[in-house]
Amino acid sequence: MHHINRRSFLKTASLAAAAPGLSMVAGRAYAAAEFTLRYANNLPVTHPMNIRAREMAARINAESKGRVEFQVFPNNQLGGDKDMFSQLRSGAIDFFMLSPLILGTYIPAAQISGIGFAFKDYNAVWAAIDGELGAHVRQLIEEKPIFAFEKIWNNGFRQITTASRPIAHVKDLQGVKLRVPTSPIWTSMFKSLGASPASVDFAETYSALQTHVVEGQENPLAIIYTAKLYEVQKYCSMTNHMWDGFWCLGNKSSFARLPPDLQAIIRNAVNDAGMKERQDVDALERETRGKLEAAGMKFNDVDQGEFQQQLRTSGFYADWQKQFGPQAWALLEKYAGKLG
Repeated sequence: MHHINRRSFLKTASLAAAAPGLSMVAGRAYAAAEFTLRYANNLPVTHPMNIRAREMAARINAESKGRVEFQVFPNNQLGGDKDMFSQLRSGAIDFFMLSPLILGTYIPAAQISGIGFAFKDYNAVWAAIDGELGAHVRQLIEEKPIFAFEKIWNNGFRQITTASRPIAHVKDLQGVKLRVPTSPIWTSMFKSLGASPASVDFAETYSALQTHVVEGQENPLAIIYTAKLYEVQKYCSMTNHMWDGFWCLGNKSSFARLPPDLQAIIRNAVNDAGMKERQDVDALERETRGKLEAAGMKFNDVDQGEFQQQLRTSGFYADWQKQFGPQAWALLEKYAGKLG
């Protein structure tokens, strides 16, 4: 193991302080970074995404020997989802984490992985997204000025929370004003279930719940906990109504200006971090229910079959099958089973 004694450390620190053109990576001084890259997301710093993102950034900075300064901007620091996605496409942001369902406002077929009650468990999710369904979506993304890294990150299975009453049956959703992300498939699904969905950016969700602009919302347990939504919600219904993830999207032009060796360092670091984050969220989901119960949130389970049948009866599956087309729908059902 390489040790740095106090004298050599002070010498290096003084050198770095005296020369602004030097940066410190892993205890060594390097020339100023050739490339400064900005990575942004909308989640709290305590979420596994940002814990792994900080590790990822440190790895990229170290393995590039200071040639890359990889900056992490969590928690909507650079704006809401719409703003950051616009910045990604223009090149103002180099990398951005976005749900496939919100990406669907730009690339409609990208949201197919979020079809309601499609995936029964994580085995089915990863088989589909790491397999042909994910490859199909990435190919569509590549037709735009952006691209997606190979390994999607995990957001988890989503649950419904409300302030005044539990959701145990489809009838309990009738007329409930429910915050949903800005995505056609979310709005369509909850309208089919009888709710009154309202599109609200995640950055504004807490305040919308606190001021009763909306009565409820839906998110994975990890986000309900890390974003402290339990402070303004009382009931959590374990619907598992859809799985959601985050594509790590990059600006094509920005990435293309990097030499191949740096591209490889970044690609490997992003994909490896994504695989670790998947397991982090899975583990966090298992332990978070107890934490939320301790914070006063009341839980109930539901009969998913009742909700899925309502989506069939309402024409939700048939409508989206037409929109996605036979090829994409066949790939979905290859992993999810017959839906319509």
